[in-house]
Amino acid sequence: MGGAEEQIQNIKMERKTLLTFILSAVFSSSACVPRQYHFVNQNLSWTEAQKYCRENYTDLATINNKNDIEDLLKSVNDDQIRIVWIGLQKTDSYKWKWSLGDPAFYTENNSQYRNWVPGQPNDDVYCSNMNPGQWNDYGCDKQLSFICYNGDKGFIPVQQTMTWKDAQIYCREYHTDLVSVRNQNENEQINNIRIKAFTTSGVWIGLFRDSWEWSDQSVSSFRNWTNIGNNGVGNDKCAVVKVKSDRGKWDDKNWNEKNHFVCHEDKLVLIQQNLSWNEALKYCRENHVDLVSVNSEQIQRRVMNVARKASTAEVWLGLHHSCTMGIWFWVNGEILCYQNWAAGNGTGVEDCSDAVRVGAVQSGGDQRWISLPQTHKLNFICTNYDE
Repeated sequence: MGGAEEQIQNIKMERKTLLTFILSAVFSSSACVPRQYHFVNQNLSWTEAQKYCRENYTDLATINNKNDIEDLLKSVNDDQIRIVWIGLQKTDSYKWKWSLGDPAFYTENNSQYRNWVPGQPNDDVYCSNMNPGQWNDYGCDKQLSFICYNGDKGFIPVQQTMTWKDAQIYCREYHTDLVSVRNQNENEQINNIRIKAFTTSGVWIGLFRDSWEWSDQSVSSFRNWTNIGNNGVGNDKCAVVKVKSDRGKWDDKNWNEKNHFVCHEDKLVLIQQNLSWNEALKYCRENHVDLVSVNSEQIQRRVMNVARKASTAEVWLGLHHSCTMGIWFWVNGEILCYQNWAAGNGTGVEDCSDAVRVGAVQSGGDQRWISLPQTHKLNFICTNYDE
């Protein structure tokens, strides 16, 4: 009888704990994203601003996409500010990069896929086209039709002819961005669209060349220049975001010029220790806030970016399974809404005969979630968001 009574008490305790999680989820905020921008109301040179951000936050601001620009601009709470430093600086190394620069869009090394015509690139130009199925470097001020990318809608041909910069602006306004080509299969799909949609051969793709790098060594290739190709002339080797005229656009300035600036603080921290799930949960709550909860695609993309640096094949998330209720829930109290399970995982029918099942994200491949016993020893991701 003692064993049966103990089991009943355990079930009651689990239900009580789960009810607490559910109630807290109803009243908790779920809109947080794992990067926070901090406007600093001081006039400093770029290098002084970089030093300040590294001492007080994470680094000078890095920007991955259009949403980041909006978040950064919201942080600037002084109506008199015209421009602010961000963490982009010119180097001596020119590289080809994609206009859709968010690192979370790419897996493993597929941002480095190239399909140049033999002998290309061979000129001092900064943009590229597909003509016919292979790529050429091409002057950005030329007029071409182009192909946009738009999430679930895929590849969108646009018949109008524009410069590369204007094509980028168009794609970002009406879709997501100029198209990226991540592998041979995508190259063939895009080339087939090009053949069917256009009478001319050459079309813009999102590949461009520059020598700008982020202070925090982020691989983000997202750029939002007012102009393209002539940035970094002379001593104008550091980037600013415009707050007034051309709001959100970027310009280059002399590194020694005194400007206000924006720092960023990363709210997700990869811990490269191999701990069980319970040990990871304890570590995060003692040293940060909690194991990370993933309630949107936006946060999933940030988690993917962090998890790629892990030393284990999977990385713990704050995801927990209730055997008595047959459901998954987050340690911050939220029931699962957004989901990113690998096939065969997260069905709710879990093996509860050994250790409790908990959730992890794969550090490679397409980085889906998987169900594992909590006794496995993995890296893990803590969050610094105190909701």
